[in-house]
Amino acid sequence: MLAIFVQTLPFFALIGTGWLAGWRGFFPADATVWLTRFVFYFALSAMLLRLAMGLDIAGLFDWRFVTAYLAGSLAVWAAVIGLARARGAPVPEAAMLAHAAIVGNTGFLGVPMLAVLLGPASIAPLLIVLTLDMVVFSTLITLIVAAAGHGRIAPGMFAPILRGLAANPMIVSVLAGLAWSGLRLPVPQAVDAFLALLGGAATPGALFAIGASLAIRPARRPVPALSLSLAKLVLHPAAVGAAAMALSVDPVPAGVMVAAAALPVAGNVYMLADHFSLAVERVSAAILFSTALSILTVPIVITLIAKG
Repeated sequence: MLAIFVQTLPFFALIGTGWLAGWRGFFPADATVWLTRFVFYFALSAMLLRLAMGLDIAGLFDWRFVTAYLAGSLAVWAAVIGLARARGAPVPEAAMLAHAAIVGNTGFLGVPMLAVLLGPASIAPLLIVLTLDMVVFSTLITLIVAAAGHGRIAPGMFAPILRGLAANPMIVSVLAGLAWSGLRLPVPQAVDAFLALLGGAATPGALFAIGASLAIRPARRPVPALSLSLAKLVLHPAAVGAAAMALSVDPVPAGVMVAAAALPVAGNVYMLADHFSLAVERVSAAILFSTALSILTVPIVITLIAKG
């Protein structure tokens, strides 16, 4: 475990550097916003495009993998939303808490870190998890909030969701890369060099942006946020791992799936919570606590994966 902890330490040290820069005011909130935009729209998109272009699309989809990840995640989602409802939370607020318990920071932290720690074989499973989180679960929370406001699910609710998915650069990059791979088109050397150069900024930029953004978010209501963090860091990977075992998912993608589920709460969950004005303080604190705790929990999970 110590060896894996040492391997993960530089990634979390970059997050800590960003947090320190934000906390000291050296890197203000406006700078964090613009750095996040650069990473989201340019650097990370270039990285994902290049990774997807190098995949074998014929062997990419595995229904057992997809089913196991969805089943494990939805089991945690149902448990959290049920507990929140039992404590008197309205449906939209309970759904937002459940969303935080299952959507990890796969884009900004998972792909850069796990691709290094788990090797090239982890890339395809990571991209599948990233796509499922953005398409399935983001759609689910949006529909629940919209239905609660209108009293029903109307066909018109799907149009803005589809527009949002079509405008998401990570989804577009992955689909474009897979299309390129599926058509078996050659990648010009200059294009590959450009994507490698731009994508190389994704890892340091994303991790620094995570830390800087944590420094400007409040950490109120610590007890509920800590419970939510433990659900994300412990319960989610355990449920996903159990589903993977039940469906006999191949060991390598199953391990990647569990490692991805063990990632801390994603920053875009805060954006959704803030947009809908739902559980903003708890989600914000959960992102901070889960990221800090993941310094210890992620190496433990990866060590268990390495031991089978």
